[in-house]
Amino acid sequence: MRRHVLIAMRGLVTATQDSSVPNDRTTLVAVRALIVQHEHDGPGGLLADHLAGRGYEVEVLQVMQQGSTHSDVAYPEPTQYDVIVPLGSVHGVYETDIIGSWVHREIDMLRTAHDAGVPMFGICFGAQALTTALGGTVEKAPAYEIGWYHYESDVPDAIPAGPWFTWHGDRCLLPDGVTELARTEMCTQAFRSGTTVGVQFHPEVTRELVQAWADQVPAAYFEALAVSPDEVIAGFAQHGDTARRQAVAMFDWFLDEVAPS
Repeated sequence: MRRHVLIAMRGLVTATQDSSVPNDRTTLVAVRALIVQHEHDGPGGLLADHLAGRGYEVEVLQVMQQGSTHSDVAYPEPTQYDVIVPLGSVHGVYETDIIGSWVHREIDMLRTAHDAGVPMFGICFGAQALTTALGGTVEKAPAYEIGWYHYESDVPDAIPAGPWFTWHGDRCLLPDGVTELARTEMCTQAFRSGTTVGVQFHPEVTRELVQAWADQVPAAYFEALAVSPDEVIAGFAQHGDTARRQAVAMFDWFLDEVAPS
């Protein structure tokens, strides 16, 4: 007198039991992941691929359309998802004069999801939106971090020190009760609160994705920051394989240890 619910765990289909329904049927229940993609050219990359490989039905919510920062997109009810992944953006969460048509609605959705225990993994802007939803703040960082970095990590088995690719100019100021997991002298690089995790860096990227970003940026931008885009891209030859392995291990840590907790 029980129903067997099949869920995707560690890349396999594993049975759990639910005795709430008097039935001996074996039922396949899809696990759903929502990726919140802000710009048209900022996809989920390696993380989206990994979720699909782990058996998740991956849905993408495209917030802004190319050429516009305004959005009337309807944010879904977050509790219908098993994982939510808010991604990066060229904007800061505090730029309400530019993204005010949607950023507050996104933060409200993330807050609702966190309060309901929906596992979330935020990347860059996504981590900043999560910080705001948790009661913290985001501000301009003293300097940009663009390229390949190593961090001080309190959980090196889950979040290795690096190298990790990063591209940001803001930083999160965490509220009380949120645990910082990794950092540089300048800013928080990873944090956790319950089943919510945020990382300031970009574990989802590929060489091709970063090349596409760099190609859209005027040379004067990199010159002003004393950054060589060619050196940044060349870093994938040296660090790309390691970063990919680290990213997969971190994604599995999130799905296998954080999400079920």
